Amino acid sequence: MVKKRLLFVCLGNICRSPAAEAVFNNLVRKNRLEEYLEADSAGTGAWHVGNPADSRMREAAQKRGIFITSTARQIDLKDFSEFDFIIAMDSENFSGIKSLQKKCSVTKEPVIRLMLSYSKSSKLKDVPDPYYGGDSGFETVLDLLEDACEGLLDSLNPKE
Repeated sequence: MVKKRLLFVCLGNICRSPAAEAVFNNLVRKNRLEEYLEADSAGTGAWHVGNPADSRMREAAQKRGIFITSTARQIDLKDFSEFDFIIAMDSENFSGIKSLQKKCSVTKEPVIRLMLSYSKSSKLKDVPDPYYGGDSGFETVLDLLEDACEGLLDSLNPKE
């Protein structure tokens, strides 16, 4: 089986998408699926390129045993040919990804979906951006991501 590659995308790639990458990769490791799946993250904007994830998100994740080690980068046209799935954290970034996709010509289109479309329990459509809120926002985002990442992993059936 060919390894499936997933790209999680938010606005600046310092809160939601690096957290989704870390949560998903943590699940992949726990389930011993590294040979089948790998994840990365990016932002639609370039403001934070080269920076680590927001310290509040790293701290909240670390309390759960999840370590966010990625460095912010911006989504690139090559990502549409290198990834099998591009998962947007919210509708605004979903639209940005779809607009960028129109600028590239690839033979195999990646699946582009909203993160919470994989949620098993949330009725929300978008993962809220915790950047300007308090600490509880980071916990809420992690709760949503843990749930949606489990649903995403279930949907992939990597060993089948």
